[in-house]
Amino acid sequence: MAILLLLLPLLVSAVYGDEKAFIGVNIGTDLSDMPSPTQVVALLKAQNVWHVRLYDADRAMLLALANTGIQVTISVPNEQLLGIGQSNATAANWVARNVIAHVPATTITAIAVGSEVLTALPNAAPVLVSALKLIHSALVASNLDSQIKVSTPHSSSIILDSFPPSQAFFNRSWDPVMVPLLKFLQSTGSYLMLNVFPYYDYMQSNNVIPLDYALFRPLPPNKEAVDANTLLHYTNVFDAIVDAAYFSMSYLNITNVPIVVTESGWPSKGDSSEPDATVDNANTYNSNLIKHVINNTGTPKHPGITVSTYIYELYNEDLRPSPLSEKNWGLFDANGTPVYILHLTAAGTVFANDTTNQTFCVANDGADPKMLQAALDWACGPGKVDCSPLLQGQPCYEPDNVVSHSTYAFNAYFQQMGKSTGTCDFKGVATISTTDPSHGSCIFPGSFGKNGTITNGTSLAPSSNDTSLGCPTQYFYGSCSFTTSVIIGAFLMTAVFL
Repeated sequence: MAILLLLLPLLVSAVYGDEKAFIGVNIGTDLSDMPSPTQVVALLKAQNVWHVRLYDADRAMLLALANTGIQVTISVPNEQLLGIGQSNATAANWVARNVIAHVPATTITAIAVGSEVLTALPNAAPVLVSALKLIHSALVASNLDSQIKVSTPHSSSIILDSFPPSQAFFNRSWDPVMVPLLKFLQSTGSYLMLNVFPYYDYMQSNNVIPLDYALFRPLPPNKEAVDANTLLHYTNVFDAIVDAAYFSMSYLNITNVPIVVTESGWPSKGDSSEPDATVDNANTYNSNLIKHVINNTGTPKHPGITVSTYIYELYNEDLRPSPLSEKNWGLFDANGTPVYILHLTAAGTVFANDTTNQTFCVANDGADPKMLQAALDWACGPGKVDCSPLLQGQPCYEPDNVVSHSTYAFNAYFQQMGKSTGTCDFKGVATISTTDPSHGSCIFPGSFGKNGTITNGTSLAPSSNDTSLGCPTQYFYGSCSFTTSVIIGAFLMTAVFL
């Protein structure tokens, strides 16, 4: 798969067993309505994604990623490989233009030289190791080699006889490339980049591989695959492929090069020949993959040794060629709407579209109506909440009472402030809830609603040139007037409700 590129300590240290694994995401750009780099970065930050892989070194994207703390793997596209692999000057110029020009503002941690070159572009294979070495030499000359690792992603199809894993070996026709490549990774402290797609292994197995085994679903002990040579039990295809790569390296006397999975995922839609490309299966695979990686489970051969992984991929790519599944590997549509809601209980804070991470700010039961009114005045005024959905005739007008309206305003403020500590208090009349207060056609900010579409709380604040206080008379009870004294009182309450 040729592609462009999806989280906290340095990438090089995260691949070893004493560091936590991360989940990243690939960022493909074959979209007819590709979001701007700024929009992409906003989505990454909102989803707590701190590691990304780009399939090139797009300048606008690298500039947008500057000063964000997001760690970036950039790539040398396959079409540039021959030139770089044959010219020290070309490699040095590429590093100067795509790396030196952006660090340290942009945190570049790795360079992927080509993508699945041995299987996708075999005529470039003879210069692959040379390209890695020349890129690395340019980094050494700039004192960046300790910060930025160099490797190249491989398709798992270069591994033959992958089960049992202990009998696996790399396609020997590639030994003239793989042996010096692995020695280079070993000598530079880098890692093997591997693309792992249990979906394809399952599809090509003619029903030999059970779907549950491919999806990380729990298996009874008698259904687990056992390597007869090692007696290791395998509960999923992902671990078996990774261990097959470890055994393949050991066959070539390389035992200390870790693995980072640069692509893995499951399509959410397919044509009639791909009945298991479904939203439910994609959700199951990626949710279980994330939990498996973040929990530092490791593999049966190397338990506890991290296998950091980049999900393929951030967006559905409608411009990719057939089959239909090729267009539907994304976690999000181009507008940032989740394709499905991941199930990530106990998996940390990765991917905020997880329903288990949904929290809302609501009015306290039994709160003093006058205090609620005062807090509502502040939220719709100095708090800069867009309270227009509370206007008569709008979706959130009913029920027309101060408790319902203040709950909407409190939550809107809470969401637009990124749910940060202290933004759901309002002098004791508000509290955090995990129950979605949306009702009918009134979808609260931060809710995924009935159709799974998230309402983005970051868009709630008025624009910087909006001089209104955003609080018409319809939001108020009792006096039903928004007078100058109310405005002054609202500003005086700023320190109270922040």
